[in-house]
Amino acid sequence: MKKRIFTGAATALVTPMNPDSSVNFSRLAQLVDEQINAGIDALVICGTTGEKSTLNYKEHVKVIETAVESANKRVPIIAGTGSNDTPYTVELCKDAISCGADAMLMVTPYYNKTSQKGLISHYFYVADRIDSPIILYNVPSRTGVNIQPETYAKLAEHPNIVATKEANGDLGSILLTKALCEDNLDIYSGNDDQIVPIMSLGGIGVISVLSNIVPKDTHKICYDYLSGDTKSSAELQIFYAKLIKALFSDVNPIPVKEAMNIMGMNVGPCRLPLVEMDLPQKENLINELKKCNLI
Repeated sequence: MKKRIFTGAATALVTPMNPDSSVNFSRLAQLVDEQINAGIDALVICGTTGEKSTLNYKEHVKVIETAVESANKRVPIIAGTGSNDTPYTVELCKDAISCGADAMLMVTPYYNKTSQKGLISHYFYVADRIDSPIILYNVPSRTGVNIQPETYAKLAEHPNIVATKEANGDLGSILLTKALCEDNLDIYSGNDDQIVPIMSLGGIGVISVLSNIVPKDTHKICYDYLSGDTKSSAELQIFYAKLIKALFSDVNPIPVKEAMNIMGMNVGPCRLPLVEMDLPQKENLINELKKCNLI
């Protein structure tokens, strides 16, 4: 069995911005500390929720560096380093490793996309050139490409490819992936509304948007399940179901940043092309935050 990066809940952390949309590095360091103090098990930096797509290279590396320094080895820092340019991915991975990141999160190539054969070639090319564990990230709703179970089985043969963040929403496909890979590939839910269902199929946790606002309870959903209290875990998953839906009522991370700002967490705006939520969606989000006693 390969070395496990984390078990439980990892927050796909937002990147806080100043009013002028520059990165608020001091607030980022505070967020890392707040998350760790709340009991989160790991942090993903510069993922989709961290607005990786609109960070320039220098900002991207500095955000990773800031998070590593703030965490100070208390939890694993997983750096989002995937792109649709394979050599660029290697370059970014190497800089993230130099910053002290513990693992890489690598989304499938987007826009230009690729075949299943191309996915294997892409990931093996990167994995052969870096000394770091890799979490694959399968989110076909954003990338237009889906990692098939048989492709996972091939990818899992590489010693550096240790896990996947699975957000294809297809439990049947995830079941087959688990059957084919067994203990050679850890599975994390990439959807907050499927934490318990995926753990019931052998998943070991979640990489979460929800945990930006409720890290302690997101951790609890996972650890209650893993400790055998599946009833409590499911009840908590259900309790947050409507809030989770509200957090994805617009393009991520627009709603979660809105929620954090409403809660007084001061994470600033999203960068263009992401804009504020429409009023009906915002009002619904506020209502769900109230129902969960968060405001």
